[in-house]
Amino acid sequence: MKNSIEKYKSGFVAIIGCPNVGKSTLNNALIGEKISIVSKKAQTTRHKINGVLTRDNEQFVFVDTPGFQIKHVSTMNRMMNRLVSKALADVDVVVHVVEACKWTSEDDNLLEIIPKIKDVLLVINKIDLLKDKNLLLPFIDRITKYYPYKSVIPISASKKYQLESLLDNVAKLLPLNEKIFDDDVLTDRPTKFFVSEIIREKVFRLVGDEVPYKCAVIIEKWDENSDFVHIYACIIVERSTHRAILLGSHGLHMKRIATESRQDIVKLLDKKVYLEIYIKICNNWSNKKEYLENMGYE
Repeated sequence: MKNSIEKYKSGFVAIIGCPNVGKSTLNNALIGEKISIVSKKAQTTRHKINGVLTRDNEQFVFVDTPGFQIKHVSTMNRMMNRLVSKALADVDVVVHVVEACKWTSEDDNLLEIIPKIKDVLLVINKIDLLKDKNLLLPFIDRITKYYPYKSVIPISASKKYQLESLLDNVAKLLPLNEKIFDDDVLTDRPTKFFVSEIIREKVFRLVGDEVPYKCAVIIEKWDENSDFVHIYACIIVERSTHRAILLGSHGLHMKRIATESRQDIVKLLDKKVYLEIYIKICNNWSNKKEYLENMGYE
């Protein structure tokens, strides 16, 4: 059946929330592919990532944003907060994600920057982890007094529970529009971006709490042919102590990061991969605006 613009809906949907509420897990679950890195550590996502889901009569472009936060002040965090603000201005629908029965002052701050003209849905995530389900309705009753949400959808992104209900509620708010992307497009980010994100995810998962927030990954060189790719990646850290932690005893941390990264990159590219990873020290890089802009932070 041929869809006309009178019947077809498409638009941009911002997924926003405080750090560690499950935005990236939700984004990946909705798209059906892993396009955002996921970690138990807060604020894993640093860039705006568009994931595309196309159904028969709708196309959703989900914008996964960094976690909005005010606790840790740095140039990088200010730039990430601006990313959230810009995403809110540009999208058609906003999905505000909170963790079940948890509301913080940062959620209050986030509500203040949502443009009043936007349609906003409240998604309560991680309900599978809620020990006392009787707490959910009083929680919903309390927080819906803070903001005129269009609807409230309790979900579990990790269990993929209630995601169809979420999509149906979002679809009602999408504008009548032509398709934004072709049917087979899952994201607008280039392959090199996802390779750097794979490596950064391994750092988040395999080393201590301090180093991941003080490191970045840059793909410095990419040599590719029809069945083989040679990738040269650089992990940037702020101090020599971070470099030592990243290396680990006898370089074991770094070997594991490289091995697990290469395995995931092979799956992504479906070809043989030779991966070389270097470590470079750049003092206070997360507070240098020009340096951040060169690394792709907006």
